[in-house]
Amino acid sequence: MKLGGVRFSVVSDAAWAPGLDTTAAWQAWAGKPYVIEGSGDAAVAAMPAMLRRRAGSMGKMALEAAYRCLDGRIDVPTVFCSRHGECARSTELLTDLAHGQPLSPTSFSLSVHNAAAGLFSIARQDPASHTALAAGHSGVEHAVIEACGLLADGAAEVLLVVYDGMLPEVFHEFQDCQEQAFAWAWLMREASAESGPTSSSTISLSWSSLTGDESSVMKQELDSCRQPAGLEVLAFYLRQDPELIRTVDGRRWCWGRLA
Repeated sequence: MKLGGVRFSVVSDAAWAPGLDTTAAWQAWAGKPYVIEGSGDAAVAAMPAMLRRRAGSMGKMALEAAYRCLDGRIDVPTVFCSRHGECARSTELLTDLAHGQPLSPTSFSLSVHNAAAGLFSIARQDPASHTALAAGHSGVEHAVIEACGLLADGAAEVLLVVYDGMLPEVFHEFQDCQEQAFAWAWLMREASAESGPTSSSTISLSWSSLTGDESSVMKQELDSCRQPAGLEVLAFYLRQDPELIRTVDGRRWCWGRLA
């Protein structure tokens, strides 16, 4: 049963991951995706040092992509999307709590799901709204729907930031995809709006519900070695594929590219 769909244009984009810091590197990765490994933090040189030091590795990735994508624009609503959020920081806090250690107020304040979005807003002194989402394997799709809702409500542009990192060791046995550290951002406009010279073609996203039998098959076929949702969508975008179909969380999500 078809439920709905949205369309939008991407005005600019940016991505960062350990070892993938240039457009050429990301294009090479998209041509033949591999597991992103390595270490190191994003520089986030555009952010004041006092705030930059508060961000963890995953937050810095998200912030780097956000700064690059916005390129100085202000008053742009943002939607940050991460499946696990600051899971590593939360795990450290819970471990300290279990051991009877005092909790760090700073670590606690930065463990919330909108930590990166909050730092971004504070650093830029930007009063535009920001939203932080977590929606399982279909988080990217729900974030796009949220961003398109903001566009429909009158926002001229919306910044979408998708990011995630490695899970702490205590959660490794529960992994259901090949977790990797990455972040990417799109500056989105309505599909009817005039796009700049670097924008891509219009992207569409539609969705339908799965039948009971289809959902059962989907669960049986779930591959723990698959790429995270954010990287599947990013590869589709960078390769300019005509279509990407993802069946997760009881939905069939159909991404398309329109001329």
